[in-house]
Amino acid sequence: MKRIFGILCTALLIGLVVTMTSCGSEQTTPAGEIIKVENGQFIRNGKPYYFVGTNFWYGAILGSEGEGGNRERLCRELDFMKAVGIENLRILVGGEGENGLLGKIEPNLQPEPGVYNDEVLAGLDYLMMELGKREMTAVLYFNNAWEWSGGYTQYVAWANEEPVLVPRVDGWFSYNTFAGEFVRNERAKEIFFNHLRYIITRTNRYTGIKYVDDPAIFSWQICNEPRAFSSKTVDNKAHFAEWIAESARLIRELDPNHMISTGSEGFYGCEWDMDLCEKIHAVEEIAYINCHVWPYNWKWLRGDKMEEDLQQSCDNTAEYIAMHVELAEKIGKPVVVEEFGLPRDNMDFRKSATTNYRDIYYDFVFALVEKAAAEGGKLAGCNFWSWGGYAVTHVEDHEYWAKGDDYTGDPAQEQQGLNSIFVEDEATLNIICETNRVLGIIE
Repeated sequence: MKRIFGILCTALLIGLVVTMTSCGSEQTTPAGEIIKVENGQFIRNGKPYYFVGTNFWYGAILGSEGEGGNRERLCRELDFMKAVGIENLRILVGGEGENGLLGKIEPNLQPEPGVYNDEVLAGLDYLMMELGKREMTAVLYFNNAWEWSGGYTQYVAWANEEPVLVPRVDGWFSYNTFAGEFVRNERAKEIFFNHLRYIITRTNRYTGIKYVDDPAIFSWQICNEPRAFSSKTVDNKAHFAEWIAESARLIRELDPNHMISTGSEGFYGCEWDMDLCEKIHAVEEIAYINCHVWPYNWKWLRGDKMEEDLQQSCDNTAEYIAMHVELAEKIGKPVVVEEFGLPRDNMDFRKSATTNYRDIYYDFVFALVEKAAAEGGKLAGCNFWSWGGYAVTHVEDHEYWAKGDDYTGDPAQEQQGLNSIFVEDEATLNIICETNRVLGIIE
């Protein structure tokens, strides 16, 4: 590890963040300007913008006053993140479909096509108000290629009027085949497009600010890790690329102001086809390139051989990001590494477990962003996966999320504590804090 920090950021030394912003008071005036891309760089308030942010998918649920909601915790989380310079949050607009499915979050925003849970909608409005007061921003993603929030397979199930598939019950092969129909199914896509229309054209009930005018929105994002899901018998690539382009055109028609992004993993999520990755990111309405990096999931790093595999994981990560930076230079758009993470040492999910290898890996990725910022490069930011904050975990009793548990950054189908950063992880927070000082996010 090239940098070792002896103390935590001043605001965190006493073990908590003093609330900096009142929670619940209404904000009626947009704060700041909407972030744009100019000459291949993010521009915020007239200056190039580089950042280290996080994934906070459950933010809208936490903002609800109904099931799963905890506004006091939400405000504490936002204040803590702001104190260490984390001000760009990647957040799920809401889940789709029924509750009670294995490995799926709840409550859902859209339990039936065009039917909305108003408590979750209120949570989204509340979250956006609180972000605006802190001059924080959200990447809001609408859909999901994976089962944990509904996504692709829920839209196909609605369109075909049949039960949704659950991977851990029906198998991954069946799931992938079922999910692959989404980009070909006109009815499923139209239900999704109606969802875009409903959310984007809304006005925040607490602030009176139209979503299309809200500077707290960094970008609208089409999907979490959208994939074509081609198979030996069906090539979905053309359908996939057209769906991305159609979605981007519709969002731009509805909102002329905000950036639009894909949510793609990049090369890996484009079926190892860099031409397809270029095609979806070269769409005129798409403002910047996304890529995700997962050393453990992609078998670059073995859970029982972390020390042995760490350097190779860093080397592969640098090479993978460089592919997307090269594309960025070609098409003149910035890059954000929107997901990356590493498990706690020895695959121990308890908060008490150390994070030595994760910290080295984070430091490595952050240094790439720092270098780009110093040189005016195309790697404009990263969002680690993910924020667990003040969550209380129960991994001694059960590893997976159960109804009534706190939300961590790990979704319901993954072990809780696998990739989450908690307020107890002082070494990791030191690295995040120092990087955001170097980037000029905090003093």
